Amino acid sequence: MPLARSWTLIETARDNGHRLTPITPPRPIADAPAGGAIVCNPGERYQTIEGFGGALTESTAWVLAQLPKDRRAEILQAYFNPVEGLDYTLVRSHINSCDFSLSTWSLDDTPGDMALKHFTLAPMRRWLMPVLHEAIATPGAHIRFLFSPWSPPAWMKTNGEMTHGGELRPDCREVWARFVVKFVEELKAREGIPVWALTVQNEPAANQVWESCLYTADQERDFVRDHLGPALHAAGLDGVHLLVHDHNRDILDQRAGTILSDPAAARYVWGSALHWYVSEDFAASSRLHARFPDKHILFTEGCWEGGVKLGKWDRGERYARNMIGDLRNWVCGWIDWNMVLDSSGGPNHVGNLCDAPVIVDLKSGEITFQSSFYYIGQFSKFVHPGAQRISSTAALGPLQSIAFQNSDGSLAIIVFNPADAPEPFTLEVEGSRLGCFIPGHAIQTYVGSAPLSR
Repeated sequence: MPLARSWTLIETARDNGHRLTPITPPRPIADAPAGGAIVCNPGERYQTIEGFGGALTESTAWVLAQLPKDRRAEILQAYFNPVEGLDYTLVRSHINSCDFSLSTWSLDDTPGDMALKHFTLAPMRRWLMPVLHEAIATPGAHIRFLFSPWSPPAWMKTNGEMTHGGELRPDCREVWARFVVKFVEELKAREGIPVWALTVQNEPAANQVWESCLYTADQERDFVRDHLGPALHAAGLDGVHLLVHDHNRDILDQRAGTILSDPAAARYVWGSALHWYVSEDFAASSRLHARFPDKHILFTEGCWEGGVKLGKWDRGERYARNMIGDLRNWVCGWIDWNMVLDSSGGPNHVGNLCDAPVIVDLKSGEITFQSSFYYIGQFSKFVHPGAQRISSTAALGPLQSIAFQNSDGSLAIIVFNPADAPEPFTLEVEGSRLGCFIPGHAIQTYVGSAPLSR
């Protein structure tokens, strides 16, 4: 029979200074004390996890470029190194510019260039591309890249500009599909960066003052079915995962459902991408999974809007609540928005300032790792690609929890306490009981070693 697991415990807490800090693990107990139990069952398994990560935007790249090389490497290692850092394995970036760019630009600004003779990666090479390469070169890093367009070039749009919404012109649908294919091919051939996944359009239902392009659900379905899917297939890029929707939970059922209900479109689609704005209806992804169980659901963007609130603990707690809520509802991976911003929450060429897990004061050179950095790390450092979510008690009083089994057999059980008061509880796994205690405003990861045979 298997021997009992050995346990380690890592904690981040508001009031005791712990930040991804190993602390004394709990001891086995004979009887369950008052306070209730979180029960985990590795025999009941759900989705496989693709990984965790964040976005390297042009703004993030620019902020990092203002730092000396050793300080820049320090931040990249803090994110990507599997031992010293958070072990990020997913990175999202953008095709053409986005709001977190220094200006509006595309990779082919020549009007009417239907043959894409003037397509070039040059606009990415000043700020963005060097940081993508430095991230890849971080010791121990293993990164898969997802790219999303915020807008086609202005000349392909009905409004003649990349900003303020507009739609893809019907006569440019085919060339825009070839543009995306060319981006994937050129990035691999000229920069050695393979694309793991693409989304069709960032937030296709949002008319923004920054780069945006509107698609109805029917239009996105038809573009995937008749243009983008066939173009990727014809180029031999079926291995690039294509995700639809890439917008908020509140419209996930309607939009993604419309696309995935068409078999001719769905054959090209790996899954749906999700953002956290507007709604915390986490069950939306379970409803979609129930209809289309063979398709994946990936969280691709979330951030605190309205600029930087340095040191605010609610930043991390919102991440924990959303990560647990999403991952309990069939989401297979989780990608934060900007990994690094300046102390204003930018730069952003339209003033859409946001917060980030790492903030750099460019005047003093001070680097601040915020609560969100550590809360994400309580997941990403211990739940590895290939892990499976396992059955566990969802809530116990104020506590929220979730559990995973890694491919090596080890367990990672995450417990989050958003309340002011500390909470005792019992952790029950495979017939054994551990007497546990979590402070208020804290998150813990219980790591159980792979069981050994006698």
